[in-house]
Amino acid sequence: MSLEDRAKATAKNVEGKVQEAVGDLTGDTKNQVEGKAKQAEAKVRHAAEDVKDEVKKVID
Repeated sequence: MSLEDRAKATAKNVEGKVQEAVGDLTGDTKNQVEGKAKQAEAKVRHAAEDVKDEVKKVID
């Protein structure tokens, strides 16, 4: 598992939350949707890292 990959996924999640919040404040649905999409991407990245960790545990 790469700590760098986890950090990137966390940054993407934060970016998405901020973008969604800005969209909520301004009423911009495009920003809201893009923010949610970034959060979903981050969730998938974290899940992939979790799988990599589990595979490594089994191999080791």
